[in-house]
Amino acid sequence: MGASGNVGACVTRQLAARGDDVRVLLRRSSSTKGIDGLDVQRCYGDIFDTEAVTAAMADRDVVYYCVVDTRAELRDPAPLFRTNVEGLRNVLDVAVEAQLERFVFLSTIGTIAVGRNGETVDERTPFNWAEEGSGYIASRREAERLVLSYVADRGLPAVVTNVSNPYGPPDWQPRQGTLVQLAALGRMPAYARGVGSEVVGIDDAARGMLLAAERGRIGERYIISERYMTQREMFTIAAEAVGAAPPRIGIPMAVLQVVGHLVGALGVLLRHDFAFTATGARLMALTSPADHSKATRELGWHPEPTEQAIRGAARCYLERSKT
Repeated sequence: MGASGNVGACVTRQLAARGDDVRVLLRRSSSTKGIDGLDVQRCYGDIFDTEAVTAAMADRDVVYYCVVDTRAELRDPAPLFRTNVEGLRNVLDVAVEAQLERFVFLSTIGTIAVGRNGETVDERTPFNWAEEGSGYIASRREAERLVLSYVADRGLPAVVTNVSNPYGPPDWQPRQGTLVQLAALGRMPAYARGVGSEVVGIDDAARGMLLAAERGRIGERYIISERYMTQREMFTIAAEAVGAAPPRIGIPMAVLQVVGHLVGALGVLLRHDFAFTATGARLMALTSPADHSKATRELGWHPEPTEQAIRGAARCYLERSKT
């Protein structure tokens, strides 16, 4: 479920490549570029359509749930809670009756704590930035709590994967990859000074989810993230991979936060959701290194350097721009 998204499409490609009997649930309006040509069965409907969800889940052993609304910039978070929580609840009600072996839930690194003063965090670190998060983070935390409550109260065999920012080709609908795309096209002259994020290659993110289905312990969370990378490093890797000029201007976070507030105020005035607001600036600033050793130890997950995925994405974006 969610096979039209970047992570979901990659999960689907890996399952099909190893010869699994794969079924996907898609909306009629969804882009399928990431899975076109694969030998998979397509069912149509959405997560609020109980009949379609039941049919899609019938006779399946494992469900990979990759549906998520990532629009953190929304002024009104209601659509985020509708998809990320209420839609999920409908699916979970079906899943508990489906006799599954595993329900693998795509969560986010955003539900993991933030390390202060360079501290590295892991799955056990108490969450410590609820007041600084956004409607998006609140909806993802509620979704994760919901899944774990179905494990505890209704016996759902679910495993949670806390996937960080994934990069890599083909990424037909860039969202996390938008800034990398701009860097590859030579349109990113600046970077946020001293700011970075946890990153992972898209193929490794999907591989982590497949391993979670095979080896993950029910009711456990696993950080699926390769390492922490600064924006400057990320954009430079992307630009140099295709011969573009890397960004040279470092913008202080304080400036970006002021700009974010001004854009947010303009959005309220115009009743329009802009891609970058104070929420986006805050989420950029609230990042820290995370430890994925639990996934390595229990799942046997060994990610490749994300630099390789970023270079591949940059080349893909450049080639696509020429067509």
